[in-house]
Amino acid sequence: MFQSLEEMKHVGTINGETVDRLVWTAVFGETAELRGTARFNIRTAAAAAGIRPASIHDLYMAMGRGEAGGFTVPAMNVRAMAYDTARAVVRAAKKLNAGALIFEIARSEIGYTEQRPHEYAAVVLGAALREGFTGPVFIQGDHVQTNAKKYNSPDRDKEVDAVRTLINEELAAGFYNIDIDTSTLVDLSKATLDEQQQTNTSLAAEFTAFIRDHEPHGVTTSVGGEIGEVGGKNSDVHELHAFMKGYNAELKKRRANATGISKISVQTGTAHGGFINPDGTVRTDVKIDLKTLEELSRVARQDYHLAGAVQHGASTLPPDAFDAFPRVGACEIHLATDFQNMVYDHPRLPADLKSEMYAWLAEHAAEERKPKDTEEQFVYKARKKALGPFKKRLWSLPDDVRRAVGQTLEERFAFLMKQLRVNDTAGVVAKFVKAPQLPPDRDAEIVAAGGKITAAEKKAEGLAD
Repeated sequence: MFQSLEEMKHVGTINGETVDRLVWTAVFGETAELRGTARFNIRTAAAAAGIRPASIHDLYMAMGRGEAGGFTVPAMNVRAMAYDTARAVVRAAKKLNAGALIFEIARSEIGYTEQRPHEYAAVVLGAALREGFTGPVFIQGDHVQTNAKKYNSPDRDKEVDAVRTLINEELAAGFYNIDIDTSTLVDLSKATLDEQQQTNTSLAAEFTAFIRDHEPHGVTTSVGGEIGEVGGKNSDVHELHAFMKGYNAELKKRRANATGISKISVQTGTAHGGFINPDGTVRTDVKIDLKTLEELSRVARQDYHLAGAVQHGASTLPPDAFDAFPRVGACEIHLATDFQNMVYDHPRLPADLKSEMYAWLAEHAAEERKPKDTEEQFVYKARKKALGPFKKRLWSLPDDVRRAVGQTLEERFAFLMKQLRVNDTAGVVAKFVKAPQLPPDRDAEIVAAGGKITAAEKKAEGLAD
């Protein structure tokens, strides 16, 4: 870690050790000024090396036109040991010449992993710089979601304002890909599909217009919508048409000629975190409705010129499931929990640290325990909540342990990238995507570095990831 601004000023060549120190300071620096300055230095060095945050929108529009495709973009949520995990992603991508991949973090994850957007972006860019990556880097706000309970209460305006505030924060941090998730407000008790989707479409359009009004000049943020809550009933084409009809009409009312969404998230039979057996293991017999996913992707492209449908909650599927997604035309797949599981269950993770984290859960994560849960089910579902409080301990593991965990993760990322056919996509990314040349802002980084994670955010109740 850098102990002072003066020490940072005298950095010479940006080598691997320097990047490591900058990233550590960006996350754990003693003051907002130290953290913010380290983040500014990472962004500056990354930009000089050809590493810039970018929007995947133009690539997705090319997929919608049939000018690109044949692959499914992995969107990977980096929760545990974020720097080591992100480095593992980058190493795999470099070896495979992969460019079509996304780093993402959900609204809920920001809280319990204690990673605000500017920190997350600095870690990802630092990892890319450390591993010698060049090209656009896609960073995404996953599940920028409305809490249904709060929305349907006297706190509605506060909840909507909270989402707007998060969008602004993410745009400022370089999240030029934002997945709006107002699917929590779909009301299946209504008589018609249009009525069921009405609040979803209206609010999704409102947030899209807000993004268009606040995104940086020269950036068209890739915006995603969602027609059905993951873990609920499976989506169908009729719901897709109802959503798009309502969404396009609502967006036109708010901002004439505004660019809309580039993709649509659907439900096809998965659940975030997987389906958990009583012994805490993950079920591997999950049946994904691939025919529906294929049909939704085809209609999304043909009728609305979107990139296709997005599959959520897929990281815990068996290995032989992943090559199906590019085959059926899914444009994007969200992968999260299994990477966290690989850290927790790695044979090199110290047993005493793991036991301490589990003990912390019993005291501080009781809200995750359902009446019928076994102890093993509770621990599996709750252990994500320990990642923030134990972040520094995980980052401080011995080098050999971190290398071993990173190697295991790298192998998994490489496997997934090949199954999803994003190897050798650096060229198609370079053809369609131009990263904006926006200068880093030191003062803005320092202000953002002073942001805190609230107690409510740490609980992340009523939000999906």
